[in-house]
Amino acid sequence: MLDEPTSARSPGQGAGERSRHSPRWTPEAVLALLELPFADLLFRAQQVHRAHHDANAVQLSTLLSIKTGGCSEDCGYCPQAARHATGVGNEAMLGLDAVLDAARGAKEAGATRFCMGAAWRGPKDRDLAPVLDMVRGVKALGLETCCTLGMLKDGQAEALAEAGLDFYNHNLDTSAEFYGEIVSTRGHGDRLDTLGRVRDAGINVCCGGIVGMGESRRARAALIAELASLDPPPESVPINHLVQVEGTPLHAKLHGERAIDPLEFVRTVAAARIAMPSSFVRLSAGRRELGEAVQALCFLAGANSIFYGDRLLVTGNPDVDADRMLFEKLGITPA
Repeated sequence: MLDEPTSARSPGQGAGERSRHSPRWTPEAVLALLELPFADLLFRAQQVHRAHHDANAVQLSTLLSIKTGGCSEDCGYCPQAARHATGVGNEAMLGLDAVLDAARGAKEAGATRFCMGAAWRGPKDRDLAPVLDMVRGVKALGLETCCTLGMLKDGQAEALAEAGLDFYNHNLDTSAEFYGEIVSTRGHGDRLDTLGRVRDAGINVCCGGIVGMGESRRARAALIAELASLDPPPESVPINHLVQVEGTPLHAKLHGERAIDPLEFVRTVAAARIAMPSSFVRLSAGRRELGEAVQALCFLAGANSIFYGDRLLVTGNPDVDADRMLFEKLGITPA
């Protein structure tokens, strides 16, 4: 018998904050899921998925880098960090017209959500002003809006909410205990602080992590447990498969070798689906490297959202035609 999620307050909450005694998954309970026989795990994930979602529908999002490169952080996976010699330059922010043109193209290709990402530790108020115009403009096109801009200060989440932002993406990246192996310029608690500001402003949370950075299975279990124990869990949960970019510390550390078996990645998706039944679990970075067969298993395991388009910030992604062909093979309907 698998451990059931226990009842406890979410990390950082005191008595009376948000909901009291929300269900909380422990790392041990998620680890027990990850250690199930593969067929049993996928069967359970499918049961949960079908109880909460259309089993043959996948939500499409498009991600655009509105400000590329020059970030002051030292995230070991990121080619946009100024201190990493990856060949990604510090570019100026895109103009409003360019962003709206990209959003129109994404909508014509079938995307329903448009995400705008900027390589910042966090936006200055003068940087946020043009982003608010982008949010308003994309919203007026009839698309859901999402931003990932780094850590937010007091008042910034409220400004984004007033402009009409639907989702804010801010990933935990990895488990609390492994976090220091990946990032040193901010703490795990800083991530939670921004998520709290987003929730308090009434914006939906998009929050997940990256696997294949050399972490253990238990660390992956701890990440899923923490995500599932947020109150409420994120509405969208991106699961990224590390894309190793030459010049980043993780590329040097891992020597370009795959750090996670593809079937372990599928297990991670399945565990996320079981632990967060109502969330949209999104296949994000690294999808091209997985190939069609592994992606199909991920959809079977409960993934029901993808980033759609040939670029994810500065890394490659399957092109639109390839995704359409895969959906036709699997009988999946874009949603």
